[in-house]
Amino acid sequence: MNHLLCGLAANDNLPSSLLDRLIAVADAEVADPLADRADLSRAQAVALAARVAESGVPLAYRGRLTAADVDPVARPDVALALLDTGAAPAAWARLLAADPVVEHREKLAACPGLPPDVVETLAADPEIRVVAEAALWAPAQVAARLAAHPHAEVRRMVGANEATPPSVLEALVTGDGLPAARHCLVCDRRTSPFAHDPHGLRPDRDLPPWASCDGAHASTTHDLLYAALRNPTTPAGALVGFVDHPSHLLRRALAARRDLPPSVYELLASDPDPGVRAGLAENPAIGDALIRALAGDDCHDVRRGPAHHPGVPLDVLTRLARGTRIGATLLPRIAAASLAEVEALAGSSDPAARMLVAQRRDLPARSATPSPPTPTPRWSSPSLRTPGWRSRSSAPWPAGTAPGSSRGSRPIPMRHRRCWPNWPGTNRPYARHSGSSPGTTTQPPRRSSPAWTTRHDPLPPGTRRCRSRSSPISWRAPTCGRRKRPPPTHRCRTR
Repeated sequence: MNHLLCGLAANDNLPSSLLDRLIAVADAEVADPLADRADLSRAQAVALAARVAESGVPLAYRGRLTAADVDPVARPDVALALLDTGAAPAAWARLLAADPVVEHREKLAACPGLPPDVVETLAADPEIRVVAEAALWAPAQVAARLAAHPHAEVRRMVGANEATPPSVLEALVTGDGLPAARHCLVCDRRTSPFAHDPHGLRPDRDLPPWASCDGAHASTTHDLLYAALRNPTTPAGALVGFVDHPSHLLRRALAARRDLPPSVYELLASDPDPGVRAGLAENPAIGDALIRALAGDDCHDVRRGPAHHPGVPLDVLTRLARGTRIGATLLPRIAAASLAEVEALAGSSDPAARMLVAQRRDLPARSATPSPPTPTPRWSSPSLRTPGWRSRSSAPWPAGTAPGSSRGSRPIPMRHRRCWPNWPGTNRPYARHSGSSPGTTTQPPRRSSPAWTTRHDPLPPGTRRCRSRSSPISWRAPTCGRRKRPPPTHRCRTR
């Protein structure tokens, strides 16, 4: 990689003449920042696409290339990008529908706004990949016809299509009125019956770990039901029976829906799987009774769900913030709180309530006034620490000076702290320390710490303290890294 050319390509102040010279010598790595430039002209974009073929697709998606600049026969990938953005004529879609490359026809099936004759051509394609992709984006009439396709993969895509009629989705879920599927991806590649070992390693890895087929296409049917449960067009009446389904994935998808009867939500609230209850706790369709019941759940992940519910009561939210990790984010209930609720939370004596409202950026002046600070424990006071020692949680010392140091010594960096001795009570306050400021509260040292650790003078600048066998304290210059041991001496013994 030429870092100099990449830096020039990303420079917004590069003159146009130098930009032309840079395009003339660009490679695949330099073409990426060049395609992102806002001052790239149409002629320069055409030259860059001709120089580096990989840059044609991003340039087409950014609108730098038009249909007049691209040949669909020579550059079908760029033509597909223009069709995906709606900037290509319909004749290109008819041309690419007969492309011999399967990947091109599959990408064409995902393009929006295709002519009806092209959609019908792709729905009758001999490759299942192309038909399945067309079923995912097909209009209602074509999707209803593909619901009776003999391949289960095509039916799964029809179940995920939001344009599928509700009656067809209900038939896919219940299986009424549709012939049984005769093929699936598993039996197309393996001999039925087949069960994929989830803990085994296969060299091909062309099937998911849960793939199985015993003639009834179990894994593909499960994926079809999961796609239909996540589809908002599926009628809620056809999904009530999945409340006690043995698959926890289907019950989790059911718990996330917002159009179920209240009795179904009550049954899901007592589900043995914590993932089902956690998904239900974040569902905006549940009421206050279920929110309070799920807020007292034994699982931490379930209790975190009501905190992100937009309709959680403030008393429940305050209790959850006090004992549950909800993350440093603005919760939906706090974002929608009224001015009176904000002032009540800001003036609360509970620090958890003040923490919740402190995440808002539009607080009034009287609510944004800092609350009285919480009393700091004696052991965390910086003035009671050993001079030259500073923990990660302590506040920075003023003017970069360690407390108690008369020579203005700098704090010991993090890489030198491991050089300090690991005796008990080192990070405890010391009562008889000579560097403590007057009037500070002290406490006696622990019995396990040596007496001489509380009577030493402030550390000189640029030094560290370590123990040795001969003397309790020895002074050495700080060094980075660990000390090297002396090389062992080997004695040759001869008989």
